[in-house]
Amino acid sequence: MSALSLFLQNNILLTIFLVAALGYLLGAVKVRGISLGTSAVLLVALAAGHFGARIPSIVKTVGLAFFIVSVGLTAGPTFFRQFRGKGWAYILVGIFMVVIGSAVTMLLCKLFRVPAELAMGIFSGASTSTPGLAAAMEATGSDLTGVGYGVAYPFGIILKMLFVQLIPRILGLDVDREVAEFEKMVHLGDKPPFTGAKLIEKTGLLVAAVVIVLGALLGKINVPVPGGLHLSLGNAGGILIIGIIVGHFGHIGKISLKVPHDTLAVMREVGLCLFLVAAGVSAGEGFVEVVRDYGVKLFFIGIGITATPFILATLVLRGIFKWNAVRALSAICGGMTSTPALGDLMDTFHTEDVATIYAASYPFALLTIILSVQIMPMIW
Repeated sequence: MSALSLFLQNNILLTIFLVAALGYLLGAVKVRGISLGTSAVLLVALAAGHFGARIPSIVKTVGLAFFIVSVGLTAGPTFFRQFRGKGWAYILVGIFMVVIGSAVTMLLCKLFRVPAELAMGIFSGASTSTPGLAAAMEATGSDLTGVGYGVAYPFGIILKMLFVQLIPRILGLDVDREVAEFEKMVHLGDKPPFTGAKLIEKTGLLVAAVVIVLGALLGKINVPVPGGLHLSLGNAGGILIIGIIVGHFGHIGKISLKVPHDTLAVMREVGLCLFLVAAGVSAGEGFVEVVRDYGVKLFFIGIGITATPFILATLVLRGIFKWNAVRALSAICGGMTSTPALGDLMDTFHTEDVATIYAASYPFALLTIILSVQIMPMIW
């Protein structure tokens, strides 16, 4: 073990924030108006993982919880209104993207003779779905599944974040006009806020903590389905649903459940950063060895699984159904179960209202992924 590896492993706090600082610096660099943004943190984390850095998995779990609770609470006030007459569309977007990704996985992995155990990991990684990985590893019982996830995951995140930035440029969109049209649609018919409630604690961290606790408990519930399978929402799905419910009601009697906007913004950014640091370091361990053993074909398979659903969904929603670009990309990010891409979407369009549509398609995409990774090995 090298001196650098020992240093990184013995200084976890320093490693986390050094990776974050270097990642944000790299992400701020723009080439022709395009930047890696927060996804650059993942690249630096991959390098750190390759050189021996190790970060406890709880950092990733806490980061994801912070990010998801902020999304749920932000989306809650307008979430249920989106299902009046058009909610089925968001459900179908989530299911459509996962089904396409599953089909591409089967096609490419059979073409390149990739075993099912490895393929399920690549699919979970390209889908950037940790609950999907957990379900896949349980279904296959093979370490190869984790290997495939580690190879495809980083590229899945980066590609999705870049797509969100590139699509508006490729389509030549007037971003301000698209956002104005979208926000008019989202806020149409808003009910007046309840003003009689009082905060128990002014920062809102108490409410956020309770949402995370209840969401984590909900995520542990296993629901049996035909074929001896069990489905669960996991931490991400459970926290998102509880956050949406709490954000929707906003109060219990005269007790306010509102979390200040500034608190949610900080939790979202800090959570995303911690998540990317921990995920990247974990994926970086053995990254080079995996590529040497299995070849670069795994990357191309992962890219195909990530890119195909995104491109097809964009063409269908924009070209056929003429959806507003912000609405379409919000639903697509939810269908990709990509929290980092949602962060980039917020930065690209300068509106947090995208979280509402994201949250509408996300749960259905997540459930479809969990079901898919358990079914695909059976028909391989």
